[in-house]
Amino acid sequence: MEVLWVFLTAGAILAAGLMYWKTSRILKGMDRMLESALDGTFSETEYTEDLLSRLESRMCQYLSMDRQERQKTAGERDRIKTLVSDISHQTKTPVANILLYIQLLLEHPGLDDEAGRIAGQIEAQTKKLDFLLRSLLWVSRLENGIVAVVPRKSSIRELIEGLLCPAEAGEKGVKFYIEGEVPDICAYFDPKWTMEALSNVVDNGIKYTPAGGTVSVSVQAYEMFVRIDVKDTGIGISEADTSRIFTRFYRSPKVQEEKGVGLGLYLTREILQREGGYIKVASVPGEGSVFSLFLPK
Repeated sequence: MEVLWVFLTAGAILAAGLMYWKTSRILKGMDRMLESALDGTFSETEYTEDLLSRLESRMCQYLSMDRQERQKTAGERDRIKTLVSDISHQTKTPVANILLYIQLLLEHPGLDDEAGRIAGQIEAQTKKLDFLLRSLLWVSRLENGIVAVVPRKSSIRELIEGLLCPAEAGEKGVKFYIEGEVPDICAYFDPKWTMEALSNVVDNGIKYTPAGGTVSVSVQAYEMFVRIDVKDTGIGISEADTSRIFTRFYRSPKVQEEKGVGLGLYLTREILQREGGYIKVASVPGEGSVFSLFLPK
């Protein structure tokens, strides 16, 4: 009996050792595959069915499919970059020429009032088309990495001081001002693209604020973020619209008569997200809105 017990114990130890070896072999094989996939050197030809377990073989198939999908995605991105470049080149000249011909037509001494009115409408719609094309190009370039947002340690004070009062504010009789003293602090953001994002929010505030109203900008520093508030006394945003205003081309039915294509806030959100920041909005219909832009410190 003692001899049998010894043999059984030895067999159990041997079986456990064999199981450990097999498991270790599988895990090491998977680790090698994952490591080669991460550094871009993975090749399925290095592995064969007689050398790997079924699990290793499935992992090999998965990594091969993932590599093919990444190559396909990279190819599609290159085609989109080419398309964006072609659109930019092919549309710029025709639109500029249309605007030039309209301007010449408007300056013609023989143009009557009705023809002048129609030409003015054509000019306004052409400018709207030009703005839409440029906006789509900005968004497409940003989304496809043609134009990169590169955050770096930058001055919040310089950002705010570089914010110019839009001409539309004076034309509408809307007061625009910086609230309080801007603290001399830094955050991580791309100055050029962040100015674009901030200007979009300010322009929106002025656009939807009636004469006699105000649009202000203030800065508040926190431990992890710097918050820039753009506050207006405009028409406000309904609760149903607050979840949709940052999507592409969305415009509330209440503001369809105002100029714009519904890309400004979407572009703002995309820029901030690429910097590690985000944007929030608080609004009361009829009383105004506060857009808060958060930049990481």
